[in-house]
Amino acid sequence: MNQNWAERQSRMQTRRGKQPPISASEPALRVIMRRLRDIMAEDCNGQAKLDKIVHLIAGVMVAEVCSIYLRRQDNSLELFATEGLNADAVHNTRLKRAEGLVGRCAELNQPINEQNAKSHPAFSYHPETGEEAYQSLLAVPIQKSGQVLGVLVIQNHTEKEYSQEDIEVLQSTAMIVAELFVSGGVAGAQADIEISRSLALVVQGQPISSGIALGHAVIHEPRVAVSKLLSDDLRTDLSRLDNAIAQLRDWIDETLKHEGLSSDGEHRDVLEAYRMFAYDQGWARRMREAVEDGLTAEAAVERVQNASRTQMLKQSDPYWRERAHDLDDLADRLLRILSGRSATKSDGNDFPSDAILIARTMGPAELLDYDSKKLRGLIVEDGSTQSHVAIVAKALEIPAIGQARRIVEQVSIGDAVIVDAQTGEVHLRPSPDVVNAYSDKVRFQARRQEQYRALCGKPAVTADGIEISLNVNAGLEMDMPHVHQSGADGVGLFRTELLFMLAKTFPRAKRQEEAYRKILALAEGKPVIFRALDIGGDKNLPYLKFDPEENPAMGWRAIRLSLDRQGLLRTQIRALLRASEGKQLSMMIPMISTASEMKQVRELIDLELHLMRKRAEPEPSSIKLGAMFEVPSLLFELDALLPLVDFISIGSNDLLQFLYAVDRTNGRVATRYDALSTAPLRFIKQLIHGAANHKVPVTVCGEMAGRPIEAMALVGLGIRSLSMAPAAIGPVKSMILSLDKADFETYLNKLLDQPAHVLREELTSYAKKWGIEI
Repeated sequence: MNQNWAERQSRMQTRRGKQPPISASEPALRVIMRRLRDIMAEDCNGQAKLDKIVHLIAGVMVAEVCSIYLRRQDNSLELFATEGLNADAVHNTRLKRAEGLVGRCAELNQPINEQNAKSHPAFSYHPETGEEAYQSLLAVPIQKSGQVLGVLVIQNHTEKEYSQEDIEVLQSTAMIVAELFVSGGVAGAQADIEISRSLALVVQGQPISSGIALGHAVIHEPRVAVSKLLSDDLRTDLSRLDNAIAQLRDWIDETLKHEGLSSDGEHRDVLEAYRMFAYDQGWARRMREAVEDGLTAEAAVERVQNASRTQMLKQSDPYWRERAHDLDDLADRLLRILSGRSATKSDGNDFPSDAILIARTMGPAELLDYDSKKLRGLIVEDGSTQSHVAIVAKALEIPAIGQARRIVEQVSIGDAVIVDAQTGEVHLRPSPDVVNAYSDKVRFQARRQEQYRALCGKPAVTADGIEISLNVNAGLEMDMPHVHQSGADGVGLFRTELLFMLAKTFPRAKRQEEAYRKILALAEGKPVIFRALDIGGDKNLPYLKFDPEENPAMGWRAIRLSLDRQGLLRTQIRALLRASEGKQLSMMIPMISTASEMKQVRELIDLELHLMRKRAEPEPSSIKLGAMFEVPSLLFELDALLPLVDFISIGSNDLLQFLYAVDRTNGRVATRYDALSTAPLRFIKQLIHGAANHKVPVTVCGEMAGRPIEAMALVGLGIRSLSMAPAAIGPVKSMILSLDKADFETYLNKLLDQPAHVLREELTSYAKKWGIEI
């Protein structure tokens, strides 16, 4: 074996001696890009070009081995070209899906950097290649539009950890190889997908934005192909890059004024985070430096994005993976601007007025590139209910389905498609009978919306006379008209952090006071519950420093941050007290984990009240202080907590996440556990019972409150106040008006006494039996 290895090394050195000399001062990337351009221009077949590419990379990067693997239809990886491994292994060596470090690179779609590959548990030995002689390995995915086409690998005989520059060089080369594959320039590289595109088909996914849509398929092409990598004029490319960044920032600023997106909600948080990324000087600087290294503006964008993505995907926290999607989205947008393409992807006559957009993956900025008036529905292969594209789809009221595996491979442009974002079903090329059935369903839903609007001025009272308070969630001044338009009783959750996220510097007490006064005035006497500053986690402020956290959802956020930086909380308390002059101030504290935290908040409020009285300043007529119940451990401190509060507000999103130890942004586990299971319902019942002993009311302001079937369960448990999105008021009110609370409470308690199980099917059957609208 050692003799064979030595012979290969001798042959390699002989061949490399024929390469043009490399200047010691010239960056490796620039050398490779220049020589790759020459190879691509040569009059030879695709296989010959691949052979020359691996020979070039091995020589310039001083690697004993450089290999290219192509991903086949069955997800195996075929060795397609090599410099350093046995030549007879080419087209004969295949790795199974996820086999070895190379397979792991393809499966994870991220670089693998191992200084001792042989000792790695995932190492896979194929004797025909002779690779047992090599210690270190660097593999990067060859991808196009997010789809992994293969893997580019270098190896060395000695142990070494490859540098970040090595990774970037290999990623840039992989871009060229991807273009060669998809262009059809390599014989045998085009693997047809053996799926009929003429038969009716149902694909099961996960609803991420409710509704039903009928239309015709449009395939989303997320990325502009970067064909020219080396700059002919650095000054021109720097100018083009600067202009494109300025246009990108202008576009985001204008998007925040969009009719359907200017109001409060998680979609607003997402777009504010986008603005923060777009205005990040470090991001712009790195792209400028890449141009100064000799790349075109387009290639610089792609190089920086590949490097950023690599770093973010090393993190186990889904927060950073979502940030990687955000940066992909921004980079794609920047490439579109540089290419001079239309700002709106739905311009032109070939975009149907009933478009169903289908994509492997999509960010919110890409979704906003399409004309929402022509867009009927959205289907993506990834995504969860808490992904950023889902949040924006909800804001635009576009029915959407995620986790629709391999949908792109099974649909053709123009196919008839039905999106049922209630069941999660996608109907491809449906029969006329299915189309007619769904058309009737859509017409029925339109009639129900008219009925909901007619309920606007009617109180939400159950059939047996129990009144339920229905409130809306808000966060900006422009949200306040929804309180009155929806017929809500008030604002059950006002997210004060939006004011902070929109500001370029920390809002002083006077600025906060003015904003809170305006909100109370627009409420026109209806109650408003202000949530204290809830930042940290995935809601960082550009003017405050936050260290990266492995698990930000359970990290330094909300009240934990505010008690450590008491100046922030005291300034907000002071502003709220002054803004509520002569009125009731209702305020709740997020992420309370112990009763002692609530005691500290009480002391700070008392201190600010004392100072106001010393200055003879007018104060609120009364103060109602509440705790948000999101951390399960608090259930075992009720006797210590409840005397300190005037009400409890359940934040069901975080409560369920922490109760089940499940990341709600992770599509693989987000739907694994049902809110209508005995565990969370028993938990809420126990909390309501404990609070009743202290005469403390309990409200709910999470997503459970806005879905009729879940809201019905909450009412049955004893909840008397719910807060939700304005659009949910009508459906929930309709359910309440048809519900006999006492009868349902008896039925629900019997179910909760049974062994643990999911109650959704039984509750749905009960609603149908008694004509309750859910």
